[in-house]
Amino acid sequence: MSSNFVHLHTHSHYSLLDGMSKVSDLVARAKELGMPALALTDHGNMYGAVEFYKECKSADIKPIIGVEAYIAERTRFNKEPGIDNRRYHLTLLARNNAGYKNLMKMVSKSNLEGFYYKPRMDLDLIREHSDGLICLSGCPGSRFIQHLKAGNKAEAVKLLNTYIEIFGKEYVFVEVMAHEEVEWYIPLIPTILEIAKEVALPIVGTWDSHYLHVDDKEAHNTLLAINTNNQNFKFGGNYSFIAQQEADKLFADIPNALENTLKVADLVDLEIELSPWRFPTYIIPDGSTYNDELRKAVNIGLLEKGYGKTQEAETRIEFELDIIKNKGFSSYFLVVADLVRSAREMGIYTNTRGSAAGSLVSYLVGITTVDPIKYKLPFERFLNPLRPGIPDIDLDIADDRRDDLISYAKQKYGERAVAQICTFGTMAARGSVRDVARALGYPYNVGDTAAKLIPMGSQGFPMTIERALEIEPDFKDLYDNDRATKEVVDLAKKIEGNVRHISIHAAGVVISPTPDITDFAPIQYAAFRRA
Repeated sequence: MSSNFVHLHTHSHYSLLDGMSKVSDLVARAKELGMPALALTDHGNMYGAVEFYKECKSADIKPIIGVEAYIAERTRFNKEPGIDNRRYHLTLLARNNAGYKNLMKMVSKSNLEGFYYKPRMDLDLIREHSDGLICLSGCPGSRFIQHLKAGNKAEAVKLLNTYIEIFGKEYVFVEVMAHEEVEWYIPLIPTILEIAKEVALPIVGTWDSHYLHVDDKEAHNTLLAINTNNQNFKFGGNYSFIAQQEADKLFADIPNALENTLKVADLVDLEIELSPWRFPTYIIPDGSTYNDELRKAVNIGLLEKGYGKTQEAETRIEFELDIIKNKGFSSYFLVVADLVRSAREMGIYTNTRGSAAGSLVSYLVGITTVDPIKYKLPFERFLNPLRPGIPDIDLDIADDRRDDLISYAKQKYGERAVAQICTFGTMAARGSVRDVARALGYPYNVGDTAAKLIPMGSQGFPMTIERALEIEPDFKDLYDNDRATKEVVDLAKKIEGNVRHISIHAAGVVISPTPDITDFAPIQYAAFRRA
């Protein structure tokens, strides 16, 4: 089965507020429906971009990475109550690596500079980073459609011409949706088609997808109620992931609307470099190499530790250095050794644990404190020629001085080259049941009683509602015999695992090999700095 319709407007659970589809499920559904490509356009963020890219590649589907951007009423710098809390949507897709990098730059600046209720872009920012992008004119919440809704056809035409000037005519498409429940929008479609013809732009049919299946609608509206604490905030109509047959019906009267989704997909040629590893740019003397500097550090360590030059030690050092060199990890060892040495100089307590203790090189350059020869620890458990990926050096830093070491890294590698990573809080089994019960308006004890019957999970083995029904007889009995509990649990199963919030990871820090980390990933302030 093949499809001549490509979803270009989809939201995953990384949209945080209103998306319910997990990335893996989105890609699996596209594969099932025979779609050759798929776009991810979460609201204002790229949290799921790399996961989505990997999933698509594994499924032999062309990944199209995009953003449904929030466009400021005036500029991204204006933040006046009553005016600048209004914003519009615009669909931007990366057609190549330059576009992907520009999306990361814009998403970063929309957070760092434009955040006001939402991370906002403006046309100046888009104009600065337009290379490699495809522009779709947007959903009913776009500025283009809002001009038409207000009867400002001339402004709508002017805006499309602005997009043409920014992106180039071959990379601008007029977006048409067919959500009949948006009653005021449907009568505008003839005008949209007329304007597209007037400015000689192609129409592309899109469908705003927030969940996979039609019967997920109630669960999605429940998720909206949970995330907004508003039981009346609901999506009417169908926002599922539609198949070719339904798309054929919806866009039957709009020539080339579906064929142009394939045209958009054909414009995309994106290959994200996921390997090899890129390490921070550790400064070394001119004419030297990272391998030379690591060997020097080892020799200094031999002297400082009074380590005898035995045949066993020399053989072990050469063996380790050869593998480290061939793997291209010499700079990695130098970076970590520098961080550990600097922490100790600043009086920050550190400890390196795990398999890194099996490396004599690590011991001699100061990364670890245990002599692996004395304690007969094998190097191969830490690193060997056949082991893929980067060796894991588990470095513990005193939590009350972690910020001091991060400040040192920023001073050494650049303020914009260092960032803490985020982590996503997901809706666990017990919490999902309680949240759903509250959102549906049930008394507190309905959710609480059911949730308490779900066994606790463990690290690495989280408990799921489905598993709890299998192993906990009292929970299964309540589910089978109480109507309210069954309704709550059935909905909770659908939203379980959804991303609930984003926060700062307790320990993860990224250091970019370039002066600006947004060359590799979007960044934002922690939530508490956004106000």
